[in-house]
Amino acid sequence: MPESSAAVPASNTPSDSAVLYQEKLWPNFWIWLVSAGLSSAGILVFAPISIGAGITAAVVLFVIISVLLILSTPSITVTGSTLRVGRAMIERRFVGSAEAFEGKEATAERGTRLNGLAFMCIRGWVDPVVRIEITDPSDRTPYWLTSTKHPDRLLAALESRS
Repeated sequence: MPESSAAVPASNTPSDSAVLYQEKLWPNFWIWLVSAGLSSAGILVFAPISIGAGITAAVVLFVIISVLLILSTPSITVTGSTLRVGRAMIERRFVGSAEAFEGKEATAERGTRLNGLAFMCIRGWVDPVVRIEITDPSDRTPYWLTSTKHPDRLLAALESRS
């Protein structure tokens, strides 16, 4: 266990179900612009039939893309007893050290330094990543690698122990 458990005062100890950190990895503004551009292709495809059909197709495509983006947006939740990243969940007692990376280091973590057995929750529009060591002896996954917009807050939540 990390040494940080002694640093948390007893009066501030979170309960097992208290949320210490929560984040949704929503798409950036430019992703929505790309979605609008792609959906406007419906106008080009259906314009020979009628402009109304083309505009309708573009709106329908944009709605479909938007729904897919929203439904596929992962969340990161740290409680006193669990860590959830996207659909994956692990008990906090199996979470080891965590380290944040930004810029070229984050690119290397997602690329050349990536372990093929690692669990990943990566979003291209979020640069920083956090590598979270998994200490469960029955789990072959050496670590989780997740994108996060607030690596310092995530690290602080992971270091706090209940």
